[in-house]
Amino acid sequence: MITFEKERLSEILNGFTDKRILVIGDLMIDEYLWGNVTRLSPEAPVPVVEIENESLRFGGAANVALNIRTLGCQPLLIGIIGKDRPGNEFIRLMNESGMSADGLVQVEERVTTVKTRIIGDNQHLARVDREDTAYISGALEEKIIQTISEMLPDADAVILEDYNKGLLSKRVIQSTIQLANEHGLISSVDPKFVHFLEYSGATVFKPNIKETSQALARVIDNDADVDQAGAELLQKLKARYVLLTLGAKGLALFGAKDEKYRIPAKTRKVADVSGAGDTVISTMTAALVGGATALEAACLANYAAGIVCEEVGIVPIERQRLQKEIEEWER
Repeated sequence: MITFEKERLSEILNGFTDKRILVIGDLMIDEYLWGNVTRLSPEAPVPVVEIENESLRFGGAANVALNIRTLGCQPLLIGIIGKDRPGNEFIRLMNESGMSADGLVQVEERVTTVKTRIIGDNQHLARVDREDTAYISGALEEKIIQTISEMLPDADAVILEDYNKGLLSKRVIQSTIQLANEHGLISSVDPKFVHFLEYSGATVFKPNIKETSQALARVIDNDADVDQAGAELLQKLKARYVLLTLGAKGLALFGAKDEKYRIPAKTRKVADVSGAGDTVISTMTAALVGGATALEAACLANYAAGIVCEEVGIVPIERQRLQKEIEEWER
C-alpha cells in the first residue's frame, strides 16, 4: 500500500484527462425497480414490493465505459445490441450520457441483455435476466473485428470486458490484443469463465478470486494460494500484470519482475458490491494511461471500488469524489 501526496495524485488524474479508452465487451441494461415491502404474498412465501420508482442504467461493458467517462476520459465503446425496445433505450442512454454510439452494432438476431433488479426497503430481493449468450461467428464476428481495427488506432488504451454473453469470441480476443500490442497500447482484461485463458499478451489481467479458482481447478483460500495463483497466471498468460480482486480482502497485484503486493480493501460500509469490478478495471486502466505505476494504479482502483460499494445499485466512480476521498483518507 502506498500513500498519495496531493501533488502526485493530481498529476496522475490530470495525466489521464481526455485520454481515449476503447472498451470492447458485452453490453447490458440494468433495470432497477425500487419500492417498499408491505406484506407477504398470499400466493407464495415471497414479499410483495410496491414499486415507487424505476430506472435504467448501463451494465456490463457499458458501465465500464461510463466509469471511464466520469473519471474524465473519453470512452469509445464497441458492442452488440438488439433491434428491440431495450436496444433503442440503450442508444437513448448513450446520447443522454454524451457518449458516442458509433461503435454499436445493432442486430435483429439477438436480444439486448437486460438485468432487472427488484429492490425492496433498500434490499436486493430478486433479479430477472433476458439475454442471448451464443458466441458470435461469421459475418457478425467479422463486423466486430473490422470495427475494432478501425477504432483502435484512435485510442490510448483498450479494455476487454467479458461477461460470457457472446461478443468476445476467441478470434475477437486474439485480434484485439494483437492490434493493441502492435500499436503499443495498454490492454486491460476483465475475464469470465469460458475464455479465461485466451487473453495471452495483455498488459493487465484482472480476474476475481472465484474465477481464478475455477480456471485453475483448485481451491484458493489463503495467502500462499493467492501468491501461487498470481504467479501461475502471469506465466500462462504472459501478462505484464495480474490483478486479483479478493472481495473484502482487497486486491493482490503481481508483476512479471517478481513484483507482489497486497492492497487491503478501502471501504467503510458496504451496501452493494455490484459493479465494483467494473470500477477497478476502469480506474486501473485510466491511471496507467495517466502515467501511474502499476502499484499506484491498483491503489487508486482499490479506493474507487470502496467508494462505489457504499452505494446501492451499480454506480460509476466520479473523478472529483475519488480525489476528495483519497485526500481525506490520507490526511
